[in-house]
Amino acid sequence: MKMQLSVIIVNYNVKHFLEQCLYSVLKASKNFSIEFFVVDNNSVDGSTQLVREKFPQVILIENTKNLGFSKANNQAIKNAKGKYILLLNPDTVVEEDTFEKIISFMDSHPDAGGLGVKMIDGKGNFLPESKRGLPTPWVAFYKMFGLSKIFPGSKKFGKYHLTYLNKNEISEIEVVSGAFFLVRRSVLEITGPLDESFFMYGEDIDLSYRITKAGYKNYYFPETTIIHYKGESTKKGSLNYVKVFYMAMIIFVNKHFSRGRAKLFSLIIHMAIWFHAMLTVAKRIINCFFLPVLDGLIIFGGFLILTPLWEQIRYEPGYYPSEFIHFIVPVYIIFWITAIFFSGGYKKPASLSSVERGILWGTVAILLAYSLVDENLRFSRALIILGSLWAALSLAAYRLLFHWLKWNTRAVNLKQTKKIAIAGRPAEAERVKKLLQHTQIKSEFAGFIAVDKDDNSTQYIGSLGQINEIVRINRIDEIIFCADNISSSDIIKVMLDLTSLDIDFKIAPPESISIIGSNSIHTAGDLYVIHINAITKPANMRKKRLFDMGASFILILICPVIILFLNNKNKFLKNIFSVITGKNSWVGYVKTETDFTKLPDLKPGILTPADMFGKNSPDTDMSIRLNILYARDYSVLTDAEILIKGWRNTDR
Repeated sequence: MKMQLSVIIVNYNVKHFLEQCLYSVLKASKNFSIEFFVVDNNSVDGSTQLVREKFPQVILIENTKNLGFSKANNQAIKNAKGKYILLLNPDTVVEEDTFEKIISFMDSHPDAGGLGVKMIDGKGNFLPESKRGLPTPWVAFYKMFGLSKIFPGSKKFGKYHLTYLNKNEISEIEVVSGAFFLVRRSVLEITGPLDESFFMYGEDIDLSYRITKAGYKNYYFPETTIIHYKGESTKKGSLNYVKVFYMAMIIFVNKHFSRGRAKLFSLIIHMAIWFHAMLTVAKRIINCFFLPVLDGLIIFGGFLILTPLWEQIRYEPGYYPSEFIHFIVPVYIIFWITAIFFSGGYKKPASLSSVERGILWGTVAILLAYSLVDENLRFSRALIILGSLWAALSLAAYRLLFHWLKWNTRAVNLKQTKKIAIAGRPAEAERVKKLLQHTQIKSEFAGFIAVDKDDNSTQYIGSLGQINEIVRINRIDEIIFCADNISSSDIIKVMLDLTSLDIDFKIAPPESISIIGSNSIHTAGDLYVIHINAITKPANMRKKRLFDMGASFILILICPVIILFLNNKNKFLKNIFSVITGKNSWVGYVKTETDFTKLPDLKPGILTPADMFGKNSPDTDMSIRLNILYARDYSVLTDAEILIKGWRNTDR
């Protein structure tokens, strides 16, 4: 049989999305002659091992460096034999009949050169980039400065995402999304493959334009729907994204537009780059410093009230010199804010306990420093205690106020225990339930949802056909689908049916230790890969070393207190010395008997990510996963949290 379709997936450090994607793609490939390519751009998360072990039918191309999206796709295109070629993102899930429908449409429409489909995100919301117009200078201008949002129904202003077109009707479009880009091989032989000038972004616009220039049409085909977890490895608000995206637009403009129009477009793009850059920098500065600055002002305001009150109660007005308020109190505030930072109190969202813990540790550090400084700088232990109580109460109170008034809901994490239901057949649903129990997610199990209409077992709270009633009556916060028991089509249908409700959805691939959802090193089985920040980056290695030195200094300061709670006091002191000299690090990998993952070299750690689990030591699979997450998504705050939670093991 002649090869009908070649599916090409370019992967970069999104192993768990890739696993789910390949599983859905294989289910959709029955009764067709289809070949599959995975081009890996030097991932360090075990992606290639996964493909070799679980998907041997896939043709794997392993690159020794990140070649970018265009070059990687072209590597597979050169070897592809299919009548049609599908460029597919790894963070997608396709329906079982997706390939049948798109091939049938292309066969019956010989004028179709490219095709895109209806896409929804992980919560079932329609993604507007499913259909796009060509970003001409004026179209781009309307998009960049918000006119397309103000007038979505206008054919003039809404052309960027073609918002005036019905999202449920087949339409001719100008640009097909690179997340799901089906192209006819014969057309690709005319236009040529992807332009490798584009490293990331813009290559889909360029190819779409070349298809129309060759006399063919691009279509939006909403008769099949896919889930697209939309840019999970990219921070779209970052300066780097702004720069890379708009520079890709400049490459496109210079390539296809006349000199005059290209100059105009380049001017608009450069204006947009500077505009977005300024907004991004301003937003980042505000996000980084808003809470610490507000904390400092509130604590300082508390001292302005507490100091004269204490003078009146204990001494006399004017007892403390002005230097106390102007110089000493700001030093106290720096101690508290620093301690809150290292306890994770400025993470977004942060728990109130991390804020209170930071105030406690800051108070301990202030009292220790108080006992060591000259007597002329010792003003009042009572005011330190009163100030810490004020900080603990006021900082928690205004965070709660912000949350309730919805001014800054990410200032504090007040999310209640999630009520979770699992949709699947008994054996697989039980496996997923046990996997969920191994994570650190605060959850309440609501029950199982039957996937077969005739299954009336008492362990089920209902069937998929009753999903709306189940969610409302049981107040479900999250549904986990067992992908081995439920078709992707049914999963997508449920997601679309419940779009109006605030429900989270996750998918558990078969024989996997992951549940595709939110990403956190605390929840080793609950992965949702967003940001890649490998520990091998020189900046991260420097940060890690600075953290080790800073943490060692703090531990030396509080040594007289902390050492009272440790069993092996000599080992604790030796560990501080070994970290200072660079022999060890405070945090390293979890030791495992078997680890097939190629992880970057790190100095042996006194503590490991497993110390965040307390006495509940993770098993080998979870330990390997924790190591991968730690190496891939490194953060100084993670090191700080591990040290704070595992400080009783610093004498290890």
